[in-house]
Amino acid sequence: MFNLGGDRSRVVARVKRAMIGVVAALLAMAIVPVASEAGSGGRGHGGRAPEIRFATFNASLNRVEEGALAAEVSAPGSAQPDVIAEIIQRIRPDVLLINEFDYDAAGVALDGFHDNYLAVPHGTAEPIRYRYRYTAPSNTGVDSGFDLDNSGAAGDFAPNDSFGFGFFPGQFGMAVYSKYPINRSKIRTFQNFLWRDMPGALLPDDPETAEPADWYSDEELDVFRLSSKSHWDVPIRIGRRTVHFLVSHPTPPVFDGPEDRNGTRNHDEIRFWADYIQRGRSRYIYDDNGVYGGLRGSDRFVIAGDQNSDPLDGDSIPGAIQQLLDNPRVNDKVTPSSPGATEQAGIQGGANDAQLSDPAFDTADFSDDSPGNLRADYVLPRKNMKITDAGVFWPLSNDPLFPLVGTFPFPSSDHRLVWIDTVVR
Repeated sequence: MFNLGGDRSRVVARVKRAMIGVVAALLAMAIVPVASEAGSGGRGHGGRAPEIRFATFNASLNRVEEGALAAEVSAPGSAQPDVIAEIIQRIRPDVLLINEFDYDAAGVALDGFHDNYLAVPHGTAEPIRYRYRYTAPSNTGVDSGFDLDNSGAAGDFAPNDSFGFGFFPGQFGMAVYSKYPINRSKIRTFQNFLWRDMPGALLPDDPETAEPADWYSDEELDVFRLSSKSHWDVPIRIGRRTVHFLVSHPTPPVFDGPEDRNGTRNHDEIRFWADYIQRGRSRYIYDDNGVYGGLRGSDRFVIAGDQNSDPLDGDSIPGAIQQLLDNPRVNDKVTPSSPGATEQAGIQGGANDAQLSDPAFDTADFSDDSPGNLRADYVLPRKNMKITDAGVFWPLSNDPLFPLVGTFPFPSSDHRLVWIDTVVR
């Protein structure tokens, strides 16, 4: 979500750079089907099963005021959205999750970014069009009414006392763009699932007391939501098959204290999908319509998002992301990589020099002092979905496309777009 090596002031400074006015936003779901791009997407030929490119991109399309992103992308020509759009056009995903995309109920930002940025050329990159789009409310910036950070007063720093860190409802939200139909009637959202309802949840302890799992009061746990944004199951119809696009953006495991309330939440937000895809472990899960359970054993899925967890480095609880990588139903045989990530880790040094993970797998360019660059973003298909190709958009510094990612202060985002090609049969 944020640069894991930064602090709150750096986060605020980053989002303020793009501040543009305010428009009204409502809290309701928006799904916007529009005119189709020529062709149906996919990389199949003849009668063979198509190869579909799934991608995730924490694009840092967040702003410091409500409605500012919607106002900005309602017209073409804004610098950062231009660069984000060109990166997407270079990779050309068939199905794409964007993290850190401010939510507005009318879908103004969702449509505006598509029509004024994705659907127009940038440099030599051709336009890309997505007929199907989806966004929904986020827990970020939604007031809990409680003193969740135990500072002594509810609302004294509103983002910390919200269900998810945010200065307004929907900041740092999510958006899905697809060339393939979204089965709107089968979408499941889990915005309101309570953390305490997860069996064995890692509820944080107040280090000043002897009681277990008591950072939050019983009254707070009665309303406290697991997801810092939301978890969505978005069914994508690809020919005769359905792929469940399971998307989320767990909280960074930092910006807290010795109670590690964000680290434990990050772990359990990742665990949510690990349980959801295994029928025997998903019975406790309920969606926002009160329907219980997860996927069936035969269901196809792709898990995507900025998980804010590196397998070996950084500040997440050890084993957090392994809940997905080592899951018997997940295909992790091919790890997306890039030459630029290796190069930048060597150039930047600092914490990167002592890391254990292969720098080629990094997907985010964080502070050189701590934690260094990390693998934070993932696209993980079901075990029997063959991965035919994969990558991270992080060019070498001598590549003509390197200015699209650059170095701090980044022209696009501190994260890189991650993609896989998988056969859907």
